[in-house]
Amino acid sequence: MYEGVSKLDLIYRRLLITKFFTKGWGSPESMRRLLEFRKTLSCRESCMNLVESDHPVHVDKSYESGDCRIMEGHFLSPFAIHHPEIMPKVAKTARFQLVVPLKWTTKHKPVCIHLAGTGDHGFWRRRMLMARPLVKEAQIGSIILENPYYGCRKPKDQLRSSLQNVSDLFVMGGSLVLESIVLLHWCKRMGYGPLGITGISLGGHMASLAASSWPEPLTFVPCLSWSTASMVWTQGVLSGAVSWAELEEQYRKDTAVYEQQLYPLIQSPEEHRWKNLFKMGQEFAKNYPESVNQMESVQKQEMDDQPESESSLYSSIISSISSKRTNSNLADNKRTLQQLHLHSPNLPNKPISAQVIHFMRGVMDECTHLGHFSKPVDPSLIIAVTAKQDAYMPRDRVTGLTDIWPGCEVRYVDRGHVSAILFNQNVFRKAIIDSFNRQISKYFSNA
Repeated sequence: MYEGVSKLDLIYRRLLITKFFTKGWGSPESMRRLLEFRKTLSCRESCMNLVESDHPVHVDKSYESGDCRIMEGHFLSPFAIHHPEIMPKVAKTARFQLVVPLKWTTKHKPVCIHLAGTGDHGFWRRRMLMARPLVKEAQIGSIILENPYYGCRKPKDQLRSSLQNVSDLFVMGGSLVLESIVLLHWCKRMGYGPLGITGISLGGHMASLAASSWPEPLTFVPCLSWSTASMVWTQGVLSGAVSWAELEEQYRKDTAVYEQQLYPLIQSPEEHRWKNLFKMGQEFAKNYPESVNQMESVQKQEMDDQPESESSLYSSIISSISSKRTNSNLADNKRTLQQLHLHSPNLPNKPISAQVIHFMRGVMDECTHLGHFSKPVDPSLIIAVTAKQDAYMPRDRVTGLTDIWPGCEVRYVDRGHVSAILFNQNVFRKAIIDSFNRQISKYFSNA
């Protein structure tokens, strides 16, 4: 299952193993509302009607820092207006940082929104690795938006970045789409432009959903993401961090609800491939323990094929992670690895059913597949950056970005997911700069 992918991706996931969706799917009623809301969100016209162009944005403070001016602000998430009962109270206030040059030396004032990848809490990482360098390299400003369920917006009972319900992921996505629209409107009111949006990994996919909703040409650089999140959770290495036993138990307990009330709301642009989905699910369930064993054996292999400097960094990362694990952590991970064999404690010796994997694939395609969403106004401004050896984001068996967005550009780095994040930030920034240059040349040359 994991041939041709990065060893580091497998090892890193093995060492940082946590559980996602430990409380299950989320309430059936919340799932129903989110599935129906997706149909409004994915249509550009109806989505734009959800956000007032003068939605209030409050700047809390502004200060100088080196060659940058940083503003911090907040606003009420439009998602909290439309679905207050679904969104946690702590997540309803969106918070952001704006990082711009102290003095603009260019004719235009380009600003790019940066959405967070998995585990990117707060603003520091994106400010230091993306926003500040973009100011220095190209006089491009940045807005760093904190994801719902992260940082100040994280529910108290949530462990780190581990979303507790599948529905939480859809709340996050819907919120970020509407919040990005608020910020794009605000940038126009503030006199900034041209505008853009980007993100890495999870942030790249969320940026894809948001960019699809904006009715004007937009610089758009999704990094380390693809056309749907379904393969991340059913085929990629993160599938090993899913609480399948809990999902299985809830599905079996309320089978009639899932099959009679929720299934009719699910459609996938991959339907022509769905005739093989049950076979894929059976293959997943059958091979998953073998894949875990493969991950364990890979951990023991030497990384002679990696440059010495990178191999040393890999080793230091792994040693750092390992040194922080307590005996209880090790015990928890042992139990987790046992659970990865996908045997529910309430269903002894019975592997997870293909129906549950099928439902996960279907609901993820329904809510995240880019084929459901409006095409960006100008696909020539899209520069996607993808890792050839990505074990987190499998690209086979799903429609590619160039098929969904004809005219877009896809750039590849010969790395895995984790190593691309560690060593290719400059590649991501270069794509952002190139896309802004295209937009300026195409739409602002006479301004």
